[in-house]
Amino acid sequence: MKRIFTLFAFAALLCSCNDLQFPDLHSLFVNQEKTDTTDTPDNPEPEVTIPEQTGDDKPGGYSWTGVQYQFTESTDVIANPERGFMKYQDFKSGTSALKVSSVKAQRAEGRTLYYTGFYLTDFMEGDISESFLKKIQDTMDALRAGGAKCVLRFAYKDSESKHPYDPTEEIVMRHIKQLKPILQKNEDVIFVMQAGFVGVWGEWYYTDNFVYQPKSDEDYLPRKRVTEALLDAMPVSRQVEIRTPQFKMRMYGLTVKDTLTAKTAHKGQTLDRLAGHNDCFGAAADDWGTFDNETNDREFWKAETRYTIMGGETCAVSDYCTCKASTQDMVDYHWTYLNIDYRSEVINGWKSSGCYNDIVNKLGYRLVLDNVEHKKDVEVGKDLEIAINFHNDGYASPMNPRLVQIVFVDSAGKKTVFPVASDPRKWQPGQHTVLTSIKLPAAKGTVYMNLSDPLLPNNPLYSIAFANKNVFDSATGYNKLFELK
Repeated sequence: MKRIFTLFAFAALLCSCNDLQFPDLHSLFVNQEKTDTTDTPDNPEPEVTIPEQTGDDKPGGYSWTGVQYQFTESTDVIANPERGFMKYQDFKSGTSALKVSSVKAQRAEGRTLYYTGFYLTDFMEGDISESFLKKIQDTMDALRAGGAKCVLRFAYKDSESKHPYDPTEEIVMRHIKQLKPILQKNEDVIFVMQAGFVGVWGEWYYTDNFVYQPKSDEDYLPRKRVTEALLDAMPVSRQVEIRTPQFKMRMYGLTVKDTLTAKTAHKGQTLDRLAGHNDCFGAAADDWGTFDNETNDREFWKAETRYTIMGGETCAVSDYCTCKASTQDMVDYHWTYLNIDYRSEVINGWKSSGCYNDIVNKLGYRLVLDNVEHKKDVEVGKDLEIAINFHNDGYASPMNPRLVQIVFVDSAGKKTVFPVASDPRKWQPGQHTVLTSIKLPAAKGTVYMNLSDPLLPNNPLYSIAFANKNVFDSATGYNKLFELK
């Protein structure tokens, strides 16, 4: 991916942020009243939807006392979706598509993310070939079959000695237009897209056609046009990461008061879909040009990353990548993913200093059940109120849309699904309570929580597992809450 991102001048922002509200993002997520749906052999798995309203996930949040169930936290590495260390792989004209076996091997090591970097070097004067487009699609298919997602980037050159570093803006726009059908088709396995296309490694620095070291607002316009073409090409549920806070602020004329808040986040608009990636994490006081510390742009990303994805890679050993410094930065900037393959000296330093396992577990979200309580009155056909108390021990909340369901399975195996009006993207690090109720369909049965992917709702590989012992069922993707006997 990179490697040296030299000193660059930026501006920055600061804001106060609260818990968010759930938006209308995609035609998939239609409005729905809270109903229960029964699944039997004659009634196939229903199409899933996300409820319109969010719950009040306030810690505690209820005054009644009922029957309580306790849980034991697990220290195991959990291969949860859309978080963690990612495996790095580049693809060029002579490179084969990703293999399903490789994806499964990474899952076996607890990793569910791949960096997939596609180099369009052979197409800088014309269209991308059909064979290369097929390679991209084959890679997406392998991710889906293997149970992983990708951090996606496109670039043209991987060396500062190879001019031109990028093609003209016209060619880049043609390529983005060609790629749009693939991006739309594979929304389910694209976790996030890094803006790419501009400069060596697609890192927006060394460039021949997009104004090297832009200064004026006009200088930023070519990059802004690429950014908006990418936002249009990508599904509206997905974010696009740009390399520094400076780019977002300068391209959109933002000031310190304009950072995202609970009310403006996750609306499917331009600014709340623009995230960031730091590819020189912990390399220096300014992370080799990522920050201009005099303008508070660190505070900008600290605020924005409550609601947008933060990831990237390390690039050099320094006093700023010690365990103490790195883990504090991961907390402050709500880190969701990191490259496991670069830079090895930094990763090995975390291992020898004893913080690596903690980072493995805490990148992104790590949801831990504390206890679950339901009211004592249990009567078939009546509402049973349930309080699910848990904490997020990770650095960030889950970042893409996700379903929350209560699933009741009776003693005969009949399943009833209850949508829960709560949005996991508001489950910031700390304590939470989800309050819900179900119309009890039977006197005996088991109650589960299902945190599934709305685009892959019947695939347990993409469901979130709580970090507790004897809770997650890998065959169904359900988390067991309690039994009524």
